[in-house]
Amino acid sequence: MEGEKPARVLKVGLPKGSLEKSTFELMEHAGYQITIGARSYYPNFSDPEMQGVMFRAQEMSRYVELGVVDAGLTGHDWILENASDVVEVAELVYSKQRRRPARWVIAVPSESPVKDVKDLDGKIVATELVGVTRRFFESKGVDAKVEFSWGATEVKARLVDAIVEVTETGSSLRANNLRVVAEVLVSTTRLIANKAAWKDPWKREKIENLALLLKGAIVAKDMVGLKLNVAEEDLKKVLAVLPALKNPTVSPLAGNHWFAVETIVDESIVRTLIPELKKAGAQGIIEYPLNKVIP
Repeated sequence: MEGEKPARVLKVGLPKGSLEKSTFELMEHAGYQITIGARSYYPNFSDPEMQGVMFRAQEMSRYVELGVVDAGLTGHDWILENASDVVEVAELVYSKQRRRPARWVIAVPSESPVKDVKDLDGKIVATELVGVTRRFFESKGVDAKVEFSWGATEVKARLVDAIVEVTETGSSLRANNLRVVAEVLVSTTRLIANKAAWKDPWKREKIENLALLLKGAIVAKDMVGLKLNVAEEDLKKVLAVLPALKNPTVSPLAGNHWFAVETIVDESIVRTLIPELKKAGAQGIIEYPLNKVIP
């Protein structure tokens, strides 16, 4: 009956903070409408069988491991930092700025004498990613003193000997006149699951479906659909310049010697592709956005 609560609910942790906006946008493209109040930590899903909770990415894997939520989205870096025993269901390459992995790097002021990781032996390094950083230096045989930093680590680079900070584009490091000495870790967002929830057939299917749709939404971010009409005598010329995931769909139009062609292409090539298609004889070219592409 209307208004009744569903018999089963999948509790999903969503990241609060830098990944929040991009996660909500990705969820929307995947087909999940999410609403949340300005001061709320409990987002509502359009799927009545899903219940959301907001946690910071840094603590997400701990709450998934403990079963506070059945599944969650967080960075691979924080799974390693917390040494969380969870199921990594899917790698999802998206971030707060663009589709590229995040990099944790050792950075020093441009004027620093430090040139190599070994130059930090006996030195002080500030970072939020303490455990991973300590293990990195141990693997290099370097006895550095790793101190926890409560955010804004770049400003501390001239107060300590080095920092380990996350970067996507390097713009913040350059703005603070810092240079990279070494890369500690490359991290991407992961959909993770609690082990007990993963053993539950209903929850596992729900989580796997979520992973499938999220991955499809990520693929679709950089692609668009193209529709066009072409006369029979120009069909080969058009197909010769038309890339596709596999083969374009070609359908004859009723009552004449024309064909409808439909395909999916990388958005970055559309601005040069459309003029080439027009020259080859394509007409009625339509470009449209995609929400999901499921291979």
